[in-house]
Amino acid sequence: MRLCDLAPAHIRAISPYQPGKPISELAREMGLAEESIVKLASNENPLGVGEKTREAMLKSLADIARYPDGNGFELKDALRRRYGVALDQIVLGNGSNDILELAAGAFLGPDRDAVYAQHAFAVYPLATQAAGARGIEVPARNFGHDLDAMLAAITPATRVLFIANPNNPTGTFIPGDELEAFLVRVPEHVLVVLDEAYTEYLTPDQRYDAIAWLPRFPNLLISRTFSKAYGLAGLRVGYGLGSPEVIDLLNRVRQPFNVCSVALSAAAAALFDDEFLSRSYALNCAGMAQLTEGFTQLGLDWIPSAGNFVTFKVGDGAGVNRRLLEQGVIVRPIGGYGMPEWLRVSIGLESENARFLAVLPAALG
Repeated sequence: MRLCDLAPAHIRAISPYQPGKPISELAREMGLAEESIVKLASNENPLGVGEKTREAMLKSLADIARYPDGNGFELKDALRRRYGVALDQIVLGNGSNDILELAAGAFLGPDRDAVYAQHAFAVYPLATQAAGARGIEVPARNFGHDLDAMLAAITPATRVLFIANPNNPTGTFIPGDELEAFLVRVPEHVLVVLDEAYTEYLTPDQRYDAIAWLPRFPNLLISRTFSKAYGLAGLRVGYGLGSPEVIDLLNRVRQPFNVCSVALSAAAAALFDDEFLSRSYALNCAGMAQLTEGFTQLGLDWIPSAGNFVTFKVGDGAGVNRRLLEQGVIVRPIGGYGMPEWLRVSIGLESENARFLAVLPAALG
């Protein structure tokens, strides 16, 4: 018997998460110069980081030889001041992925269920499977969450229900009033993990305040990240907000020092850099219009998106993606999400969007 055969069957059955292709990898594969490649695959902020955040990062390097604050007080205090929550309602993570996995680790296990939607973020089934629990995938409605069907899918063994709003990779959005009405109906034994990784990109008419719901719903956990609008994807820092009882359990399974000191300082500064956030939002609105107008001109179907990306239909997703790569443009194939005819493209700088739209017709064949 091989040693790997001794691992639990649910671990051996996992198909690892496939991230967006790095620029350096494509350069090696295609013999391209890195500076000629446009990456629009991972929903990153094309503006980088704000100056206040950069200064905080550089300042934190002076103590890089020391372990970070394992409690993350500086960032937690910034979140407390920004959102009016108590310190014991906050858990920090190595990106919001970490928050999702902490929830699975604390509440799932054998003989327990997790509910999530078809075409939702790939980490939900992965975290569920890694915990040895059973995943219940609910068919999507118009590429988004069917809340009534998700409610009907809950069993006595269900302990976690994942919702992404906006959803990745489809960009669909659930209005706040519908989400609030749904939470009222969810049984108390189910932890609702509300993944708001793209909430900063919502338009004013779409915005709602999930944090204000926390006193009413002790089974609500809100997950957010600094990887998208704040531009800190490379530092991996996210946070969860919930009841003190839920946060206490997540901290019991959280690794010590799970967020590095540079990330803690950078995120605390980024949280109050409203000018940079406003520029990022404005760029995203302009880029969204640029890309969707291009799709319309090409006669392509696309899904209206509330995030910083657009999913569009091309027919042969794998083939079109390959031809885009040959032209030095990286987008995201989503066949693994059950959408082999579609691709997802992140919104970049105006010049990057233009480059993508210029090579797309040839890639479409």
